[in-house]
Amino acid sequence: MVANVPVDTRHWIGGRRIASAVTYPDHSPIDGALLAEIARGGPAEARAAVAAARDAFPGWAATPRTERARLLHAVADGVEARLEDLAAVETADNGALLRSHRRGVMPRVAHNLRFFADRLLALGHDDFTTSSPASGAGRGHTNHIDWDPAGPCVLITPWNAPLMLASWKIAPALAAGNTVVLKPAEWAPLTASLFADIAAGAGLPAGVLNVVQGYGAEAGAPLTADPDVRRISFTGSVPTARKIAAAAAANLVPTSFELGGKSPLLVFADADLELAADLAVEQYDNAGQVCLAGTRLLVEEPVRDAFLERFLAKARALTQGDPRDEATDIGPTIHPDHLARIDGFVRRALDDGARALLGGGPHEGLGGNHYRPTLLTDVAQRSEIVQEEIFGPVLTLQTFTTEDEAVALANDTRFGLAATLATGDRARADRVAARLVAGTVWVNCFFVRDLAAPFGGSRASGIGREGGDWSFDFYCDLKNTVTANNTVAAKNTVTAKNTVTPKNTATAPTGGPRHG
Repeated sequence: MVANVPVDTRHWIGGRRIASAVTYPDHSPIDGALLAEIARGGPAEARAAVAAARDAFPGWAATPRTERARLLHAVADGVEARLEDLAAVETADNGALLRSHRRGVMPRVAHNLRFFADRLLALGHDDFTTSSPASGAGRGHTNHIDWDPAGPCVLITPWNAPLMLASWKIAPALAAGNTVVLKPAEWAPLTASLFADIAAGAGLPAGVLNVVQGYGAEAGAPLTADPDVRRISFTGSVPTARKIAAAAAANLVPTSFELGGKSPLLVFADADLELAADLAVEQYDNAGQVCLAGTRLLVEEPVRDAFLERFLAKARALTQGDPRDEATDIGPTIHPDHLARIDGFVRRALDDGARALLGGGPHEGLGGNHYRPTLLTDVAQRSEIVQEEIFGPVLTLQTFTTEDEAVALANDTRFGLAATLATGDRARADRVAARLVAGTVWVNCFFVRDLAAPFGGSRASGIGREGGDWSFDFYCDLKNTVTANNTVAAKNTVTAKNTVTPKNTATAPTGGPRHG
């Protein structure tokens, strides 16, 4: 039992619960209590799961789109029916706010499933006719585009929003006609197990969805190296992505990576400073454990003090504590090892001359894994604290004097996941957004994601895009059937190649309400 909810901690493979010879402990970040002993998968379980996905693939790929969509909606119904259970278990497992899980995160899981079920039914491309001198007068050729399912997919997900981030991958992969092996993060695996029960109860056929638990080196590595796998999608760290890419390359398996971020939040002098301060404080959401967080505050020099006054007042009003308490704004970080990593970044920065305007260490009064919201200034652009992802409630403050300097500072890391702009000048917003290296640019808003839009990062922040038809382009093999009109049809199989990196710029009305 976890949070008074029964959770089976065995793997889910081929429609059955499978135990492992060994387990590992899963502790709650809230108080360190042992939640469960988790089946610890390895090469045998990984191989069994991929084999189950391989065997189930032909039947699922042949299932009509309407039936696949119906089943995804049925799974969404199951998620909604067990929303309270999922919210309680995930809060216990990863320490994020219970109110957020109830009101936003778990409803979004169901929404993700429904979106891709409906998108599947609308997926298509109008046939088009081409002609050439060689084809003869009036003959021409008709081109017909199909999205063929690719095969078994390995999906590896992180611990900061375990089920929601998994559903961003599971939903389009299954809708496309693929089968799935999900490897959840070892620090927060429990809602993935509950989701397997929900999917089975909704009627998803055996082997279509499989869940293998365990450590990356023991379970993840054999999954990504399996020759029967045809797609790999991973959200996590850059070092792990490099290992997965090497394994995928051996089998020529396409990969989709959503990796780290060191995103800027630019505040121009013409911005609504109340809104800008709200946006900046929002970066502490989920104890700063958000890949998209704008952790580098870049503020135009003339408004630095006015912005800072507002920011500090709002940040100091945040309540830290038990994430199950409705009054809590910031819960614990995920694990003692992660807390030590965050504190190591801050300690080294302070030793190098940085100054803490807010926070600067663990929350001694709360103990456990709580880290105080922190703002550091007097930081050098090339310093570790500015260049490396911390993944905790730690922001830095720098100033700029010109638009060119703001853009140069914003782009001066190896990452390119997101950026946030606060400005009252629409022309400036357009100019700056066009120059930023980022997969998503928010203007006077933050964390707005429409599933129809592309999502992903540039540079070391990732490869590929998720969302809308971009998800289907990844999870499918696009096929063009070219038919000579009034003759015999010929098939030409091609692989889609995207040579453009899309950037999604989400814009809120200047001075409008805060979105999130």
